[in-house]
Amino acid sequence: MAYSEASALNGLAKVSDPVSGLDIISAGILGDLAHKDGIVRAVLKIDPSQAGVYEKTRAEAQSVLQNLPSIHTAQVILTAHTPAPSIGTAKARPQIRKGVQPHQARRPAGYQGDEQVKAVIAVSSAKGGVGKSTIAVNLAVALSNLGHSIGILDADIHGPSLPMLLGLSDKTAETEPVKGRTLIKPFTAFGIKAMSIGFLTKDDGPIVWRGPMVQGAISKMLWDVNWGALDILIIDMPPGTGDAQLGLAQDIKPKGAVIVSTPQDLALLDARKGVAMFRKVEIPILGLIENMSVFICPDCGHQHNIFGSGGAQSDAKALNVPYLGEAPLHMDIRISGDTGIPIASTDTKQASIFKALAERFLTQMRKVDPLI
Repeated sequence: MAYSEASALNGLAKVSDPVSGLDIISAGILGDLAHKDGIVRAVLKIDPSQAGVYEKTRAEAQSVLQNLPSIHTAQVILTAHTPAPSIGTAKARPQIRKGVQPHQARRPAGYQGDEQVKAVIAVSSAKGGVGKSTIAVNLAVALSNLGHSIGILDADIHGPSLPMLLGLSDKTAETEPVKGRTLIKPFTAFGIKAMSIGFLTKDDGPIVWRGPMVQGAISKMLWDVNWGALDILIIDMPPGTGDAQLGLAQDIKPKGAVIVSTPQDLALLDARKGVAMFRKVEIPILGLIENMSVFICPDCGHQHNIFGSGGAQSDAKALNVPYLGEAPLHMDIRISGDTGIPIASTDTKQASIFKALAERFLTQMRKVDPLI
């Protein structure tokens, strides 16, 4: 029997985090997990002052990995991260209660920006460069065209693309008073409400933030934006399956997730990790979408399987998740993204592809929430 990352994660999920009371996966302290030639290594990220507390946890996790099939060497190390400077005395700082994540963002008091949102859905790729944001935006527009009130939150703090995809690159968000609070006013474009960190920064410089800051910013864009009444709020997740993504999934707790991948084996490898991550935090997988499924030559109209063929559909079947369909690598879709006019808002053949994806998505969504 061969080693599998899913088996390793399932095993590690039984190891308890002594600080939060959660398992080490849910607590977000698993920083890395790598396997090669029968050697598996894992990293647990902890506060430097708690190294002694975690030694038993480290040994337990290492034992779990050592007992996996085809593993002859397992190594788990503790890597200490330095916490942010504190303000005030130690006595004044809040203590972490059992069952509360150390990174967990706190909802503000009063009216919540997402109070009238019926369902939050995560669109994730686990890997960058597969066109996740293009899929998320066009899926949102297609759902709006089907008569639903839709919002989209760009959760990629380091590489926000929503402003360009919706033709809002030069916009800066303003605030407005709502029921005793000051909330951020989202933009409306192509029938959907939209918010991105790109609307809150003044230039194109990089945003150099670490995990907890990223999670906090996204949570605030959920709670402190005046979303109003929405049937579905789509969160365009940042790529990856690290503690930032895991923390987001736990903080926000979407009603479901959609995984986007290309047919390429490398992308599908990460897509499987995305499925495993959402299952670990008990978020239903509503489906898998294969993007760039085929390249359609703009000159001759012939189709070319640049990234392979049928990989996502095959993986969906193997992982027992719904297959929502595919979108091609097409010049019109690329141009629509660059010009800020989503292809789903047009009357074209490519728009009908996203309409079909939206209809299949709704079929799966109603299994989770029949009222949508």
